[in-house]
Amino acid sequence: MLTLDHSPVASSPDVLGGTLVFRSTRVPVQTLLDYLQDGFSLEQFLEFFPSVVRQDAQDFLRLVRERQP
Repeated sequence: MLTLDHSPVASSPDVLGGTLVFRSTRVPVQTLLDYLQDGFSLEQFLEFFPSVVRQDAQDFLRLVRERQP
Protein backbone atom coordinates (compact mmCIF):
# COMPACT_ATOMS: atom_id res chain seq x y z
CA MET A 1 0.00 0.00 0.00
CA LEU A 2 1.24 3.44 -0.99
CA THR A 3 0.99 6.20 1.61
CA LEU A 4 1.39 9.81 0.51
CA ASP A 5 1.87 13.00 2.52
CA HIS A 6 -0.34 14.84 0.01
CA SER A 7 -2.44 14.00 -2.99
CA PRO A 8 -0.60 14.50 -6.28
CA VAL A 9 -3.91 15.33 -7.97
CA ALA A 10 -6.88 17.60 -7.44
CA SER A 11 -10.34 18.19 -8.83
CA SER A 12 -12.40 21.36 -8.63
CA PRO A 13 -15.45 22.47 -10.60
CA ASP A 14 -13.62 25.78 -11.14
CA VAL A 15 -10.63 24.13 -12.86
CA LEU A 16 -11.37 22.53 -16.23
CA GLY A 17 -14.89 21.67 -15.09
CA GLY A 18 -13.72 19.25 -12.39
CA THR A 19 -11.28 17.29 -14.55
CA LEU A 20 -8.67 15.49 -12.46
CA VAL A 21 -5.47 17.55 -12.73
CA PHE A 22 -2.04 17.57 -11.13
CA ARG A 23 -2.22 19.65 -7.97
CA SER A 24 -1.63 23.38 -8.39
CA THR A 25 -1.81 23.05 -12.19
CA ARG A 26 -4.34 22.91 -15.00
CA VAL A 27 -2.68 19.83 -16.52
CA PRO A 28 -5.08 16.86 -16.66
CA VAL A 29 -3.64 13.61 -15.35
CA GLN A 30 -5.05 11.91 -18.46
CA THR A 31 -2.53 13.91 -20.48
CA LEU A 32 0.34 12.06 -18.79
CA LEU A 33 -1.31 8.70 -19.45
CA ASP A 34 -1.89 9.64 -23.09
CA TYR A 35 1.72 10.79 -23.55
CA LEU A 36 3.08 7.57 -22.04
CA GLN A 37 0.75 5.48 -24.20
CA ASP A 38 1.97 7.37 -27.27
CA GLY A 39 5.57 6.43 -26.47
CA PHE A 40 6.80 9.57 -24.75
CA SER A 41 8.84 9.22 -21.57
CA LEU A 42 8.07 10.78 -18.22
CA GLU A 43 11.07 13.05 -18.79
CA GLN A 44 9.59 14.32 -22.05
CA PHE A 45 6.20 14.89 -20.44
CA LEU A 46 7.81 16.93 -17.66
CA GLU A 47 9.69 19.01 -20.25
CA PHE A 48 6.43 19.74 -22.09
CA PHE A 49 4.56 20.52 -18.85
CA PRO A 50 7.03 22.20 -16.47
CA SER A 51 4.27 23.16 -14.02
CA VAL A 52 3.89 19.48 -13.08
CA VAL A 53 6.12 18.49 -10.16
CA ARG A 54 8.11 15.31 -10.89
CA GLN A 55 7.20 13.75 -7.55
CA ASP A 56 3.50 14.34 -8.20
CA ALA A 57 3.73 12.60 -11.59
CA GLN A 58 5.65 9.69 -10.09
CA ASP A 59 3.21 9.38 -7.18
CA PHE A 60 0.25 9.45 -9.56
CA LEU A 61 1.78 6.68 -11.68
CA ARG A 62 2.36 4.60 -8.53
CA LEU A 63 -1.29 5.08 -7.57
CA VAL A 64 -2.39 3.97 -11.04
CA ARG A 65 -0.16 0.88 -10.90
CA GLU A 66 -1.42 0.00 -7.42
CA ARG A 67 -5.04 0.05 -8.60
CA GLN A 68 -4.41 -2.30 -11.51
CA PRO A 69 -5.15 -6.00 -10.85
